[in-house]
Amino acid sequence: MPQFPKSITSNNTPKRLAVKLNSKGEQFVSQGHPWVFSNNITKINDGAKSGDLAIIFGKNKNKVIGLGLYDANSPIRIKMLHSGTTPVTINADFFKAKIEDAFAKRYNLLQTNTTSYRLLFGENDGFPGLIADVYNSVLVVKLYSEIWLPYLESILESLQAVSSVATIVIRLSRSLEQSKLHNLKNGAVVFGVLEDEVVHFIEHDVHFSANVIKGHKTGYFLDHRHNRKQVGAWSKGKSVLDVFSYAGGFSVHALANGATSVTSLDISKQALQIAYQNGKLNSYSGTHTTIADDAFVAMKRMIANNETFDVVVIDPPSFAKQQTEIDLAKKKYAQLAQLGIKLTAKNGLLVLASCSSRILAQTFFDINSQALREGSRSFEIILKTHHDSDHPIGFPEGAYLKCGYYRFND
Repeated sequence: MPQFPKSITSNNTPKRLAVKLNSKGEQFVSQGHPWVFSNNITKINDGAKSGDLAIIFGKNKNKVIGLGLYDANSPIRIKMLHSGTTPVTINADFFKAKIEDAFAKRYNLLQTNTTSYRLLFGENDGFPGLIADVYNSVLVVKLYSEIWLPYLESILESLQAVSSVATIVIRLSRSLEQSKLHNLKNGAVVFGVLEDEVVHFIEHDVHFSANVIKGHKTGYFLDHRHNRKQVGAWSKGKSVLDVFSYAGGFSVHALANGATSVTSLDISKQALQIAYQNGKLNSYSGTHTTIADDAFVAMKRMIANNETFDVVVIDPPSFAKQQTEIDLAKKKYAQLAQLGIKLTAKNGLLVLASCSSRILAQTFFDINSQALREGSRSFEIILKTHHDSDHPIGFPEGAYLKCGYYRFND
């Protein structure tokens, strides 16, 4: 059995809470939604603390209709673990079964030459506020909520057993770093030895690296894996522009698959250095150029210089992190599509992506289609994709990634 440091042991012993909800809250629970908001709770024990087990009773005959974990510091006051009247016990075996089920869903992906994957995708795998990503032999667990502290040790044991990793790293959200309910340190190695914080891994035959201590999120973005593979397959002998390239996911797949030239554009010089180094992990004959600049500014400059590319990929960060940002986000997506049209060469491919969960997939695709129609170029939609298989969607808000492939006929 793995040996973990005392720092992962919680100072808080969870209690059992009896909870009643209003009709709207009950409806959400009965539909299997993983969130219960504070304004849906009508009755709960005094002194409830994060990590306490919330036992939700329905109005009819006081039957238990669901179980969740109480979060004192979030408007999503209860993160659901189980919905329905079937009795379950929330213990190490319960979490182990969920982890084994999640691993089974990744089986087909792991039959490919891929050594990185998301083992737990938060709510969508039954672990709200917890992400677990594997990079080769290193597992990175990112915690976003205090609710998991009392259960962390047994969860880590099961994650290690199922994934057979040699090392486990803990990453903490900013709010969790400030919590006084634990002794964890962000970036702490809690199992095994980490020889180098930069870990090499393979994604569909293409080599990459991730800094599992300092990198964004857990070190890399795994959700676009399938799209990166697809772009790579269509980049042989082509010139490619990768806008908002970050660590070069699309760029490196294009290079490794025979692109003649790739231009990586990102505002972060540090990210572009990583992109360049990731490219060097593979053998390629094309040229790799990096441009550190604001994407909108740089794209307009390229258009003014009459530059075009056979393949243009535009994958921006989320433009709508809050409800109030939705209208502006729609305008930005339309602008990016318009710029992309002008930068895509004759008979070229334009790939437009969005990771804004508040922008629904149909809305995003409609924005793209309208911009393309107004662009006066003949085109066809050749592909629309969503999440890769290690990012299963278990509830509507969990669906954030969408990607459209548009081929021009002139």
